[in-house]
Amino acid sequence: MRCPFCGSEDTQVKDSRPAEDNTSIRRRRICPDCGGRFTTFERVQLRELMVVKKTGRKVPFDRDKLVRSFEIALRKRPVDRDRIERAVSGIVRRLESSGEVEISSEAIGLQVLEALKSLDDVGFVRYASVYRDFSHAEDFEKVISEINAKISRDTLET
Repeated sequence: MRCPFCGSEDTQVKDSRPAEDNTSIRRRRICPDCGGRFTTFERVQLRELMVVKKTGRKVPFDRDKLVRSFEIALRKRPVDRDRIERAVSGIVRRLESSGEVEISSEAIGLQVLEALKSLDDVGFVRYASVYRDFSHAEDFEKVISEINAKISRDTLET
């Protein structure tokens, strides 16, 4: 592992343990050249996934891009970082275990919408407005009325 401080390729692992989400290994490392300390995370990758965009273009799946999508939708919202990480890990696990090597961006977007629906209503509406390409206020009203109906159903069930 290359040192992020001095670029040395000879770093040493000082501590390894499962990460909080139990889907990766957290490693504390030290650089013998500059003394810099840093943390890396190691994840199992079952297969190389490709995302098929609406245009038909294929790009490698990027977990970090998925995380950024959640972070943008949930910016300034009271959602714990661990819950976001668990949602992302769940989506990645489902994609990898689907048996498909190529996955449409629409399918990934639907999984993000589903996860956001259970995390935060505001984040869900933010993401839906981009994903579903809202162009009028009525589009927002329709999604908000769906959320209100769900809240009413949940309240009646309890």
